Amino acid sequence: MRVFSIDDIEIELPDWLLGTAIEHKVASGDYEGSESHAARMRIKPGMRVLEVGAGLGYVSAICANLAGAEHVVSVEANPQMLAPLQANLARNGCKAVQVMHGALVGNGHHEETVNFRAGSLFWGGATLPNGVTHDDMVPVPALRLRPLLLTIRPRFVMLDVEGAEAELFKKPWPRFVKFVVLELHPKKYKTRTIKEIVDCMSASGLTYDPATSHGRTLGFMRV
Repeated sequence: MRVFSIDDIEIELPDWLLGTAIEHKVASGDYEGSESHAARMRIKPGMRVLEVGAGLGYVSAICANLAGAEHVVSVEANPQMLAPLQANLARNGCKAVQVMHGALVGNGHHEETVNFRAGSLFWGGATLPNGVTHDDMVPVPALRLRPLLLTIRPRFVMLDVEGAEAELFKKPWPRFVKFVVLELHPKKYKTRTIKEIVDCMSASGLTYDPATSHGRTLGFMRV
């Protein structure tokens, strides 16, 4: 176990991630830079925040410091990451963040679980289409988008779901969502999927947000 510090946030890296590309990213300070910048640009005290794909909890802690930990819900699909996530939240005084275990799925998914492939690292972990199997897949709770949004009612949503975003922009989002920031994974779907995401956000009353967009990180704000 090693502990790193990025912008006053301490990150405890479990032993099984030492010596990996993740350790290099964290040690260099070049970790989740676009997401953390987006959070700092838009999250205000008391703002309800939903973060999906929490990983080590670095961005979760930033969101908690900005909004107040009791206003943040962090979702993580990989069961291996739940203990490191909760440990890092506790280390940074953010134990009040609500951690949920599950994978975000589209509204058309009606099973209680979905197969998730974690892989050797938490980067690249993803849900699997029906009929696709791997030795390292595990069933995890399926969290349908619209019921989750209606339950939490977030104003700010952060998504890093390794390609699963392709299923999350089929219908307009609720009006109480004011900001959406997501990491695109264009190698996992066709260009028309990105157009579908942009069109869905436009139909939801949200437009491109230059302050939170950078590279593959795409931000939207309510008009």
